[in-house]
Amino acid sequence: MSMNSLTPSATAAGAGGPVDPGGQFSTTALRELVSSGTTRPLAWRRAQLQSLDSLLADNEPAILEALSADLGKPPVEAYFEVVAVRQELRLAQQKLKRWMAPRPVAVPLSQRPGRAELVAEPLGCVLIIGPWNYPFSLTLQPLVSALAAGNTAVLKPSEQAPHTSALIARLAGRHLDPQVVVVREGGAEVAGELLDLPFDHIFFTGGGRVGRLVMAAAARNLTPVTLELGGRSPAIVLADADLEVSARRLAWGKGLNAGQTCIAPDHLLVEETVRPALIERLRGEFQRAYGDDPLASPDLARIINQAQFERLLALLEGARRDGRVLSGGQVDPQTRRIAPTLIACEPASELLSGINDPLLAGELFGPLLPVVGITGLNEAIDLIRQGPKPLALYLFSRSSTAQDQVLAGTSSGGVCLNDVVMQVGVPELPFGGVGESGMGRYHGQAGFDTFSHLRSVLRRPFRFDLPFRYPPYGDRLSLIKRLLG
Repeated sequence: MSMNSLTPSATAAGAGGPVDPGGQFSTTALRELVSSGTTRPLAWRRAQLQSLDSLLADNEPAILEALSADLGKPPVEAYFEVVAVRQELRLAQQKLKRWMAPRPVAVPLSQRPGRAELVAEPLGCVLIIGPWNYPFSLTLQPLVSALAAGNTAVLKPSEQAPHTSALIARLAGRHLDPQVVVVREGGAEVAGELLDLPFDHIFFTGGGRVGRLVMAAAARNLTPVTLELGGRSPAIVLADADLEVSARRLAWGKGLNAGQTCIAPDHLLVEETVRPALIERLRGEFQRAYGDDPLASPDLARIINQAQFERLLALLEGARRDGRVLSGGQVDPQTRRIAPTLIACEPASELLSGINDPLLAGELFGPLLPVVGITGLNEAIDLIRQGPKPLALYLFSRSSTAQDQVLAGTSSGGVCLNDVVMQVGVPELPFGGVGESGMGRYHGQAGFDTFSHLRSVLRRPFRFDLPFRYPPYGDRLSLIKRLLG
């Protein structure tokens, strides 16, 4: 996902947020609200979710405007962020009572008539550090889960999306209880100060480099973490795929937010027999979506900042010097726009033999789409296994055998068959990475569980207090073996 730099400036929702006697920001009051039991009742949690619902309902135009100011998002793509939070809210509001209910656990015969269960209890005060690529939804979606689970929260939006960060702080102060949700704006210094504080869980969305820093800081307080990172998300296209539909979906997924999506198709692994035909269809789909002059299209977002733009430009210019640009390649430094660009790469057989390609060295996080030729599915799987486990993996094929082979032969945070990105739109489908693409998961009940401690409870009656368990044991070993196994 996006690279989060964690500026000295800071503001908080509500009168500066909780402070300690020395005037420093403190999590003590936020944690005590939870430990006092105030946040446990269903009614309290529903009230917090309703406040968040009102925040969305009353401020949609302002949210779309902030996302346009930060990323140049067209209204439809900006609205996707509102929808993502709204879907999470609706699901939590519908299922919260069920999620909170004790979960029965079977007990062995020797423990009966005892009764065992798991009881979800709030963790306490949690820290949520948001990214810049989806700065509204990926900051507030985890908040839905945290509030549903009965926690208080400190939000640290990304300073790389300053308009959205300021809006989140302003709206939180207007709609949310400042004793429950605090927003701290700022960059690396503010993030560092927050990470030194005792939280009961840290939820970070961003890049692997900063994710390692977050995890190291959390270790000092033995704080559990959820890391939603990123990584290369390959898309395999086999010869039996519907090329027209595949090209349309791939072009949409890569063009969305100018490729600045953690689960965007990062590169294509295409069977050589259909590679030219797919490239031609992708050219057509990009032209249909963004016109003859994509840099003037109202539907193409811009690169978030100059550093990211220059990183992508260097990769693009390197490919251009090598004569590998297949389509697109237009850039506008003034608006930080880059047209969706197809780039030829070495065939998979060469990459497997050790040839390195900078376009495949890490997550691109932009509108550049490398195309790699493969002789078949086995070669694609071998190439995927060479690198870190992806956050998302895509396969376009009509073959159920091929689909099963990909599921059995690879590991990734998630898989989507014959489409891209859409898996994140299923509210009850857990989302998260594996290995270098992250740890932990959320969305729906998975998010509720992430921000809960599932407490093991065994209830035992006073009756049936059998004496054989107590010393002196005498010759009861054979009896105990029969009863306990």
